[in-house]
Amino acid sequence: MMKVFLSGSIKSVAGGREALELEAKTIHQLLQALEREVPALASQIEQGVAVSIDGQIFRDDWFQKIPLGAEIFILPKLAGG
Repeated sequence: MMKVFLSGSIKSVAGGREALELEAKTIHQLLQALEREVPALASQIEQGVAVSIDGQIFRDDWFQKIPLGAEIFILPKLAGG
């Protein structure tokens, strides 16, 4: 299990929960586990989210492996270029 921190609108949709304990080996598995734990987040995840693993932000690399003990944040979709 890993502690996953929620921020911004994602935290709001999750009822104000700041963190969840989830089990996953990849970002894709993490997002699936997040949807199972908080079904209300499904539409926000479909619209796009960013995942920060130890300070590195991933937006499209859903098969990125998550190292044990990593610090993980789920962030609202990031815009810009």
